[in-house]
Amino acid sequence: MRHPLSRAETALLAGFAALLVLAFAGPAVHQPGNYHHFADQRTIWQLPMALDVLSNLPFALAGAAGWIVLWRLPPRLLGNVQRGMAALFFTGLLLAAAGSAWYHLGPDEAGLAVDRCAMAVAFAGLLGLLAADRISGRAGAWLGLALLSLGPVAAGSALQTGNVLPWVVLQFGGMALVLVLGLRHPRHTAMPIRWGLVLLAYAVAKLLELSDPQVFALTAQWVSGHTLKHGVAAMAALPVILALGKPGESRQNAATATSAASRRTGHA
Repeated sequence: MRHPLSRAETALLAGFAALLVLAFAGPAVHQPGNYHHFADQRTIWQLPMALDVLSNLPFALAGAAGWIVLWRLPPRLLGNVQRGMAALFFTGLLLAAAGSAWYHLGPDEAGLAVDRCAMAVAFAGLLGLLAADRISGRAGAWLGLALLSLGPVAAGSALQTGNVLPWVVLQFGGMALVLVLGLRHPRHTAMPIRWGLVLLAYAVAKLLELSDPQVFALTAQWVSGHTLKHGVAAMAALPVILALGKPGESRQNAATATSAASRRTGHA
């Protein structure tokens, strides 16, 4: 028997539909012509664009650490959707490490599309996990799967037509969803993830990306903004990994909520 959509699920669906219309019916946005010209182009140990390539290692470390913690959790400590979305997120981080490193070895449009497809996997897992914790497992599952399907479409659109609007909407719409859903009261089975820190890490990473040459000049050409961006963006995984390391907290919250509900029923 199917349950009708809740008010929160309906609002999420409407917001997602509005972003979808904006992404594919809005005015075309073209990528800057110098997009692939990064500030730090040094070759180290015969590795081109060395620091922008090597700085993807934190993504791989975060993805591997997340998988190890998730693998060690007893099956019943997380719901199926939570576990699936967390697995998707950590897999996306591993893919992002490989995709971004590949792209930075020889930056071009094809490599960028591969990089974006990998990042979309991580976005899908992260936002699906947030929706599962704040709205419902059903909302988390369909949001994660929808983004997993649409991410390659957005990346492919930029590659084929030069229109990056779908990808821009995916990125900044995703940030908006983290902000809005993060302000909602968590469900009683929610993981104790500090979503504000996730959003902060992503926002700082985006600012560093946009300030690539300025940071390079400010540090006397020691490190560029794009290099730092990779490390800071990988830190967005820490709140998720730390929450998985404290599964008892979410279960205690669930037990407390259940007990409170029972008391209210008993007094009714």
